[in-house]
Amino acid sequence: MTDSSTAVVESLGSRQQEDPHHARRWLILVMIALAQLMVVLDATIVNIALPTAQHDLGFSSDARQWVVTAYALAFGSLLLLGGRVADLFGRKYAFLIGLAGFAIASAVGGAANGIEMLLIARAAQGVFGALLAPAALSLLTTTFTDVKERGRAFGIFGAIAGGGAALGLLLGGVLTEYLDWRWCMFVNIIFAVIAFIGGVVLLRHRRSEHRPKLDIPGTITASAGLFTLVYGFSNAETHDWSNPLVWGFLAAGVVLLGVFVAIQSRSANPLLPLRVVLDRDRGGAYIAVFIVSIGMFGIFLFLTYYLQQNLGFSPVISGVAYLPMVAALMLTATTSTATLLPRFGAKPLVAIGMTVAAAGMFWLSLIDTNSTYLNGVLFPLIAIGLGLGLAMAPSMNVATAGVDRHDAGVASATVNTSQQVGGSIGTALLSSVAANALSSFTAGKQLTGQVVAEAAVHSYTTAFAWGAGIFIAGAVICGLLLKPGAPAAPSGEPAAVHM
Repeated sequence: MTDSSTAVVESLGSRQQEDPHHARRWLILVMIALAQLMVVLDATIVNIALPTAQHDLGFSSDARQWVVTAYALAFGSLLLLGGRVADLFGRKYAFLIGLAGFAIASAVGGAANGIEMLLIARAAQGVFGALLAPAALSLLTTTFTDVKERGRAFGIFGAIAGGGAALGLLLGGVLTEYLDWRWCMFVNIIFAVIAFIGGVVLLRHRRSEHRPKLDIPGTITASAGLFTLVYGFSNAETHDWSNPLVWGFLAAGVVLLGVFVAIQSRSANPLLPLRVVLDRDRGGAYIAVFIVSIGMFGIFLFLTYYLQQNLGFSPVISGVAYLPMVAALMLTATTSTATLLPRFGAKPLVAIGMTVAAAGMFWLSLIDTNSTYLNGVLFPLIAIGLGLGLAMAPSMNVATAGVDRHDAGVASATVNTSQQVGGSIGTALLSSVAANALSSFTAGKQLTGQVVAEAAVHSYTTAFAWGAGIFIAGAVICGLLLKPGAPAAPSGEPAAVHM
């Protein structure tokens, strides 16, 4: 090592030692993880509470879908804007405002006296979640710059991102069964208050060195494009794909996003600089998160139906049934980023992870009406967890690695957008596949209790088989896109300790 490089390392080391905030980086990780857990939990915890909430507030089954969709639309369409706002005005402020707004919206939702109040609260949760989620991930990106520490930190974060949805099912079942459905909203206040206090104490506001004007045309086209895309896929859950509410909105979303890309290529201050997504490794990582989310949400949706309707599990026991998958996911998520990623790079990890998840999904597609949890579900679920952790955590790490610090927010928002849109597509696509399989199985048959049970299981297994195919396609695509070899060491000045 040259004298100049030695001096740089010593300078950076002394600066980190003198910075009290850097000394608290692991406490900052706890706070960020808590905020991320709150956002991820909210995607599934409310689903468990919906039947009870519907009975309590007296709204129709058609309106029930909008309790989920209102959050997804606001969250998915505003993520890129939220990420850029964090870059321009400071991640600490974006993080704290996101937490406070999410907590207030959750309090309103928990106190709802009708469907209108509940829908407004859910949409508000989505708005503040779109500010909070990219701020949390970009804080993680700028806090952990050491390769080994970054691997451990992103392993924990990836485990939460992948397993939080399953934990939401468990927590939602416990709260609904032993307290009240409203606590599925109120519990967010507890998470938010703890994380908010931590943010005030641990984070330091740092003004952005680059404060360009916000890209208004890009913001409008991106938000409108993502809104129409998510709305189209949400409609596909309850309408035929030939319905204009489905294909019309999907087509409009594609056109608007195409216009958005054209604007970004010409804008002096783009909302999403194309340099962020055109990097080969980063682009491949975004696609990996997108594909994993398509298959992952299908698991939770249809396996929950199977556990409760066919095996007779209660909501609480259904949540407990996912814990082996969560444990397996956390194991591979933490070890892959801390130990394997620095040695082998993301390419083999993501490809192998998706292949293992595909094998688990195919194994799960072999269940029938005589299967039990032990002989039909447990071991495929563990295999899926191992594969998801191996693919998800390295992808989230690579998706934000090496990005300029003034682009960290929007790069993080693109990860969240990939996850959100992937989840919407997965839910809609696999729901349509399952519905077609159900109608084909029952066509021309007398609907006895046995036939109905067999038809339901057939619809689930068909969706699982499709999920396996999606993971295989993802393994091939990401295996071709991601660069081989270990990631290169960062060059130049590292990102700020945190903002």
